[in-house]
Amino acid sequence: MTWISIFTGKSGFAASSTAEDVTKGVDGTGLTAIVTGATSGIGLETTRVLALRGVHVIMPVRTLESGQKVKESIVEKIPDAKIDVMELDISSLESVRQFASQYCSKGYPLNILILNAGIMTPPFSLSKDNIELQFATNHVGNFLLTHLLLDTMKKTTKESGKEGRIVILSSEIHRMTYKEGIRFDKINDENSYSAFSAYGQSKLANALHAKELTRRFQEEGVNITANCLHPGIIATGLARHGGFNAFFYGVFNRFLKNIPQGAATTCYVAMNPQVKGVSGEYFADSNLGKASKHAQDPELAKKLWDFSLNLTKSK
Repeated sequence: MTWISIFTGKSGFAASSTAEDVTKGVDGTGLTAIVTGATSGIGLETTRVLALRGVHVIMPVRTLESGQKVKESIVEKIPDAKIDVMELDISSLESVRQFASQYCSKGYPLNILILNAGIMTPPFSLSKDNIELQFATNHVGNFLLTHLLLDTMKKTTKESGKEGRIVILSSEIHRMTYKEGIRFDKINDENSYSAFSAYGQSKLANALHAKELTRRFQEEGVNITANCLHPGIIATGLARHGGFNAFFYGVFNRFLKNIPQGAATTCYVAMNPQVKGVSGEYFADSNLGKASKHAQDPELAKKLWDFSLNLTKSK
């Protein structure tokens, strides 16, 4: 038997709240969202709940066949669900560019971008672009995808008059990164690689990405927000790489959220009216939280932005 905190925060929600709870009464008709990592776990639940609330959801998936099956499973229960499936491997910069190009060519608007896809603590390996796989998947691909879709989001907010929202899934493990935070000069250093610290580094990068996006949006006067969040400790496929993860999830089993609870904070930040105008923040359990000092460092955020921009341009 599992249990989690039922303490209710200022938002009126708690760790035990579900994605349906935090979006109850919210009408998403006319909104278009992208949800990465939508074929399983909290990404699938996020897609389902957004579709339930009337949002047109685009699912970027590695294989179209698996994405189509997920779409059919949702439409079977929600006949009015509006879902489209497109191909994307977030760890490949070429795939990200192809997806963004195809998305823009379809003329879709974009109100909500949810960066949910990720991997956790695999053995050291490099992406197709020769970037350490966790950093490539959890940050670099998300960075490029966001960068390539920003003009579409800006156009959508201007034409619709509705606030755009970028939601980036981070983790409490962003506090457990390498000592220097982001190891810019050792991203691909196999000899000093720690799977857990590298995961923390990539999750810190997620938080810093939201912080720098916010600074730029405010500087431009753009009606788009960017926030990051900790979804909670959830037993999903993300923890499939054994060893420490098996031990960690075993020890903290009583604190695990189920998938509807795990998707709640994502859906809250993406759709709840309480979050209107809030940007550059860190959320947990559908309430405002406090990120680490590294995650709140504006100079580190800017340095990461420049590093990521140069990295994606050079590949």
